[in-house]
Amino acid sequence: MNDATSILPEHNKVTEQLARLAHRLNELRGIFDYDGKREKLEELDAQTADPAFWANADRAQDVLREQSTLKKVVADLDEAKTRYDDAQTLYELGREEGDDATIRDAWSALESLDARVGKMEFRRMLSGQHDEKGVLLSINAGAGGVDSQDWAQMLMRMYMRWAERHGFKVEVLDVQDAEQAGIRSAELAITGEFAYGYLRSEIGVHRLVRISPFDANARRQTSFASVMALPDLGDEDFDIEINEADLEVDTFRSSGAGGQHVNKTDSAVRLRHLPSGIVVACQVERSQHKNKATAMRMLKAKLWDLEQQRREAERESLQGERKKIEWGSQIRSYVLQPYQQVNDHRTELKSSAVHSVLDGDLDEFIEAYLLQQSQSSTEAPS
Repeated sequence: MNDATSILPEHNKVTEQLARLAHRLNELRGIFDYDGKREKLEELDAQTADPAFWANADRAQDVLREQSTLKKVVADLDEAKTRYDDAQTLYELGREEGDDATIRDAWSALESLDARVGKMEFRRMLSGQHDEKGVLLSINAGAGGVDSQDWAQMLMRMYMRWAERHGFKVEVLDVQDAEQAGIRSAELAITGEFAYGYLRSEIGVHRLVRISPFDANARRQTSFASVMALPDLGDEDFDIEINEADLEVDTFRSSGAGGQHVNKTDSAVRLRHLPSGIVVACQVERSQHKNKATAMRMLKAKLWDLEQQRREAERESLQGERKKIEWGSQIRSYVLQPYQQVNDHRTELKSSAVHSVLDGDLDEFIEAYLLQQSQSSTEAPS
């Protein structure tokens, strides 16, 4: 065997890796306040065991959400420590017995743990106020006609595939189909841990360069589409109140692809918030009531976003890329012809795996941006 797993690691190399991982795991326990979270989790477990716990359904849901988040953090740290202990024991056993295969297994386990700890350390960068929440993603076709409408649909698929890769739930809240091909706009709700924290890196204009499939002369076409990400605040309380008198409510028939219910009842809902001019629509549910509730959820997020712009216009945090969402100021270019390359203009990260990226393999670009933002925040004067 000539592969890397057949090479017996030196003793010093293994002991150094064990020491490094022990130090990093200890740091993570402090960063994530392991002891405090475990203590809080025990308190919440006691609350949920109380028969009177469900008397207040809203409060119960809040507690369960907090309990679930704490369990995930504690379980991840516990599992990492268990993997470390197992690898250390395996290595010591291999050394005592002179068993090279066991030593290799221990080294392989340490390399796997190293990658896992790296992902846990990366999560430290997702420390924004709403980073842990789901995301409401808006995609809009821009300059470029039918090619841009097709490009908007390609982006919609890209983010849905990214979500699937991460095991996240995706709801298509609203889609405005274009006449010839593609879409004019789409609204997606992506539910998963830190979905907003990750996808806020995608806010901005995305540019596509390719030979147009809609041009009989096969000329190269440049297309643009914009992406906006907002935290899905759900029913969370925050300093935004919506007066029903300020809402203009329209109902219309859903424009889905088919089914017995589609186009037969006015179940779709469009809300216009008169003071701000914000318009949202939802047609994903069969029930008009449910569509209105989802539309209100979207409206709350957009009003929250508007308020953040007022309060934090000078800061490059949640609204840091707002000024860049203008045609001609793209954050990323996807070139299919005359060469193949994805180029993020903020981080200067490039990849020739364009088709893989368009199939949802975005993590390298997302992580590079978040790392850049984390370093900028650290270096910024207080």
